[in-house]
Amino acid sequence: MNKNLTKVALRYRAIFLDIDREKIDMQSEATVPAMAYTTRLQEKGYCVSEELLHALNTVNAKDLAGITLCINDVLGVTLNWAPLVKGWKVPTGETFIDHLVTLVANIFGKEAGFNGVTLPCGHLIPEGTFPLERYNGCPFCGTPFKTANYVYKGQGSKLKELRLFTMDDMQHIFHTLLTSATPLDATQKDSLEVLLRELPLPKDPGVTMKETAMLVVKALVEQGKDDEAAKFMKSPTDVLRFLWYEKTGHVQIIEPRTLVEHAGKLHSHISLPLDRSNAAEEEMKEKLKLKYDRRQCLRVARWMNALPMAARQAAENMNPKRGMWVRMIRALRLAEYSHKKGFERLQELLDVFYNQDYTTWQGRIDKAVAASDADKTLALLKERPGMFARCLFATMLRFGSEKVLAAFEEVTEQLPSRLLLSLGNAAETYFNPKQTRIARPITGGTKEILANPLLWLYDENDLASMASTVNDLYQASMERRFATQQTEAKTIYIDPELYRIPISVGDRSTTIQDTSCALQGTRFSVEGDAVRLFLQWGKGLHAQHLDMDLSCRIFFPNHSEDCAYYHLACTGANHSGDIRSIPEMVGTAEYIELSLSELQEAGASTAVFTCNAYSTGALSPNLMVGWMDSAHPMKVSEEDGVAYDPSCVQHIVRISESNLSKGLVFGILDVPKREIIWLEMPFTAQTLKSVSIDSVNALLHKLETKLTIGQLLEIKAKAQQLTRIESLAEADEAYTYEWALNPAEVTKLLNG
Repeated sequence: MNKNLTKVALRYRAIFLDIDREKIDMQSEATVPAMAYTTRLQEKGYCVSEELLHALNTVNAKDLAGITLCINDVLGVTLNWAPLVKGWKVPTGETFIDHLVTLVANIFGKEAGFNGVTLPCGHLIPEGTFPLERYNGCPFCGTPFKTANYVYKGQGSKLKELRLFTMDDMQHIFHTLLTSATPLDATQKDSLEVLLRELPLPKDPGVTMKETAMLVVKALVEQGKDDEAAKFMKSPTDVLRFLWYEKTGHVQIIEPRTLVEHAGKLHSHISLPLDRSNAAEEEMKEKLKLKYDRRQCLRVARWMNALPMAARQAAENMNPKRGMWVRMIRALRLAEYSHKKGFERLQELLDVFYNQDYTTWQGRIDKAVAASDADKTLALLKERPGMFARCLFATMLRFGSEKVLAAFEEVTEQLPSRLLLSLGNAAETYFNPKQTRIARPITGGTKEILANPLLWLYDENDLASMASTVNDLYQASMERRFATQQTEAKTIYIDPELYRIPISVGDRSTTIQDTSCALQGTRFSVEGDAVRLFLQWGKGLHAQHLDMDLSCRIFFPNHSEDCAYYHLACTGANHSGDIRSIPEMVGTAEYIELSLSELQEAGASTAVFTCNAYSTGALSPNLMVGWMDSAHPMKVSEEDGVAYDPSCVQHIVRISESNLSKGLVFGILDVPKREIIWLEMPFTAQTLKSVSIDSVNALLHKLETKLTIGQLLEIKAKAQQLTRIESLAEADEAYTYEWALNPAEVTKLLNG
């Protein structure tokens, strides 16, 4: 039993078994170990397909036990899920006065006449304040004293079917990740890193994305295959990207000063004595110091010497990151290696770079734009179609849409489909000066973007026409691309659920989904009358102060209410108590339960789910956050407050090691529709109060206006003259919700 491959398969709602699919006896009777295993799965909210059931009959009891332990680990079954309050659905009634009186009592002590109970953490809880019989820890400092070694099981009203994954299926996933036409999100990236360790790299991996190539290069370098890794180095930027990935763990090139400033923001604190921003900046500066041994220097020198670019072209490629390159050249001793025999190309490149004996394309563009020379600007942009696409809207406003789009249409066939799709998705928002636009910097957080001031030169009809023209251009281009693809199919089946899922372009998820691969914007129907949010953190860490917070903001017609550590009960919601320290190794938990019937009766419209790090630093690595739902009532322990049941989990994500966010909006409940929209909006703040509702609404609008998977498949059907039918079994091509669980497979529609 391969634990790593089992975890990857579970992300695609499958169980990995290294067996030959053709040798499965579909008439076999279930063995005792297989029946016991499926029973354990049902307790966790899973059932198995018929094929998987018969395949399990060939697996011995030891391997089945290993798979069970692996699933338990993924679902956090063995962790501590006890919150601060016992039976927390009934509020304890604690108030600000209780905290104030307790603070005074701990300052002046029993000598001042305060009587009460001194807890293991050392705090005196005065009589008449907190009802201590309701707590698992200290209500004043949030330190837990009690842990729980169990969770509830089998309360879920809906079982999720698991399929069989064989080695062929795993190889297929490996191939789709390598050849993905869009950048990989955190889940896909993690899966690919696992598969690169477990499976041999194909001779021709077909990697098209630069960031994906860096993961492959790292795997090859770790295996000592530097020459093979060199094949992925097409430009100096590729070399710099890998070096910075090794240094920071991020496949994007983030400027050192940006990382230093961000470290300061993450470790700032609203309480000045706890502020570590200056120290964090110094620590980041120390971390980013460049130190390379001779072997690393020689490897990079060979890569740079073997680049297929001419010296002037390579130097121009280095120019945008010139400051970083100057440091890298010195640290890697490239000047020294350039004087060695066989490194003549490296010497020529460094001479051109240091003497600045080159011109830059961006400089020529800026000069043409400053001179309002439309013909020169468009001629230069056509040289680099990708850059043309990225500045298309602004160029349309500056030089007129008709002339610009005519020039752009000449190069559309040279562009990847994902770029054209991004333009179509963004056009409506960009050309509406009243619509808030948002951007997600690679350091985390969300920023609102001001409307282009040139928009005010045009009336609403002109702007609407521009947006419509861009969409028509994209759809026409996609139809042409689909029409050129050979297919013998005559009919197509499109799952209705696919019309509710946006195409994943431009909104990469930075969290890891260990039990699914849902795309941002996916809507989950609420079956019961309760939605239970959960937060679990601290797994594998020693006991310490580490304060993560679970919060929810509920919007009513004329006001909003918060359910958070500072307001444990509000209309339609209850919080399980604020924990500020974690116990040894097993972590701790917080919950919020929302009552849909109460929210609907009170006229609530939406509820925004957030988690954030109140402690300095980013969200804790391996922190798990999500929500539960069931048509059946979900229990809360009166003894210790445990309320987690894996069978009721509707969606769960895990914070990755490379996370740079301090907070995360992870879902929105549409109360009237009884739907939860999964989204991911990072923010850099200690509390819920800093979340911008305008940014949340802008992200929702962005997701709602995106082309859905179903709509893209309709374009494909039209272009290839496929007849849409409602029968899955009879369709020549079938696209189901299960197929969409593999985002890399979905993005194959965008190849070309």
